[in-house]
Amino acid sequence: MLHYKTHLISEDAPWVVFVHGAGGSSSIWFMQIKEFVKHFNILLVDLRGHGRSKQITTTKEERHYNFADVTRDVIDVLDELHIQKAHFIGISLGTILIRNLSEMAPERVESMIMGGAIIRLNVRAQVLVAVGNLFKRMVPYMWLYSFFAWIIMPKARHKKSRVLFVNEAKKVAQKEFMRWFTLTYEINPLLKYFEEKDTGIPTLYLMGEEDYMFLPAVEYIVNRHTNSYLEVIRNSGHVCNIDQPQEFNSRAIVFLKKISSRNCSTDIASIAGLAPC
Repeated sequence: MLHYKTHLISEDAPWVVFVHGAGGSSSIWFMQIKEFVKHFNILLVDLRGHGRSKQITTTKEERHYNFADVTRDVIDVLDELHIQKAHFIGISLGTILIRNLSEMAPERVESMIMGGAIIRLNVRAQVLVAVGNLFKRMVPYMWLYSFFAWIIMPKARHKKSRVLFVNEAKKVAQKEFMRWFTLTYEINPLLKYFEEKDTGIPTLYLMGEEDYMFLPAVEYIVNRHTNSYLEVIRNSGHVCNIDQPQEFNSRAIVFLKKISSRNCSTDIASIAGLAPC
């Protein structure tokens, strides 16, 4: 089972589950915990091969896995803790896992907050993936990861996010990195399905205004899906929870508190104070 950590404030408080991206760990949420724990029970997970979940892959059959396997790991933790339903917050590739969880177990998802959401790979992103798959066995994996981090988060004010993710990625073994990179073969068909399928689950996209690779696709999707909303955070790049933590926290908490307190008969748009872009 995945390594996880909980912060419990009340048996009756809503649960918020934080899901990090590839190469990260639950430690990337350190600027969220203090604020969120004032209002919610918190569950932080380290995805397989990341953080303190490095020993989860033990059998020959588990050495190669897909998005369903990685998503099921999170569901197993929910079952272990008897969490029937929760709000989910993800960053980067973690948003794909949350979206996949909403397909595999929609009854467990109260709402989704997608930070730096990956909705579609533009031409530049597809080229990066292709280059990575071409050279992943020829060059040290940290060269690839550092290069990708710089491409996705190029500006000087993204340096803190870039350095944090690169330092976290150094803790991931090269074999595990290769397994995760293999998942890129699944991304395009999975994202295409997600784009076509509207879950109707209340979803807030929190995107940095400088997230040039992924923001345009999110602007497109919120116009097509019901109960989907976009808020753009200024002076922020892809990893907006680190670039602008106060903005990320305040917007996310307002959204979650209103979702948690809504009546079943109340329209989400009226209580959230948000409008589709």
